[in-house]
Amino acid sequence: MASGVPAAPAGGGADAGVVTSAEGRRSMLRLAERMVASFCGGVTASTTHQWTTLSGSGAEDVRVMTRKSVDDPGRPPGIILNAATSFWIPVPPARVFGFLRDDATRNEWDILSNGGDVQEMAHIANGRDHGNAVSLLRVNNANSNQSNMLILQECCTDATGSYVIYAPVDVVAMNVVLNGGDPDYVALLPSGFAILPDAGGGGALLTVAFQILVDSVPTAKLSLGSVATVNSLISCTVDRIKAAIAADNAAGGGGAPR
Repeated sequence: MASGVPAAPAGGGADAGVVTSAEGRRSMLRLAERMVASFCGGVTASTTHQWTTLSGSGAEDVRVMTRKSVDDPGRPPGIILNAATSFWIPVPPARVFGFLRDDATRNEWDILSNGGDVQEMAHIANGRDHGNAVSLLRVNNANSNQSNMLILQECCTDATGSYVIYAPVDVVAMNVVLNGGDPDYVALLPSGFAILPDAGGGGALLTVAFQILVDSVPTAKLSLGSVATVNSLISCTVDRIKAAIAADNAAGGGGAPR
């Protein structure tokens, strides 16, 4: 990992880590706010940005949409695919939320972690519930290609629902934010989860959505292979989550509180 981001102190704790100034906290929270808005815009096919639906219409289908990113400092240039699907899981929403936000179990479902351990570098409480927070995560693995990547994550829960939204961020750009710099110029492609209760049934409705850059040239033609790859990615992630949450629930888990 690049030396520009210091290691988190032993023991962690709320608001511990690399966010040492009020300006840095504000910039990080602004970046997280934009990340959440971008995620929601993709899931709902917001008219703010033109999305074209490529596939998916049934209740259990993976919906795949695409848009071209040009001259947008908040997103990488190129062709962006958004893939989303929803499914029911017979596990209480609070337990699903706890599992998905838990660093210790993240490598069971997150392809970004590539099987490595995830370490929280910074934690900013963002509400009364201990699960409501903005975090900066680092993946520790042997893949040197990921040495300049961190993960920005926001988690939020209340009686109506919950979400866990995250995006990979470049370590150099994140250092600018942590020093109070303008977060609007940090390119983000958020992915994540929306968790809703099933109206008294004891289970949860989980929506999974990914935004992925499939070509860095906005004028390039989208290949069918790219769509197939994204479909495979989200289907694999859903299968991993179902298996992992079922095992965690059977063991009486649900994510360790911070």
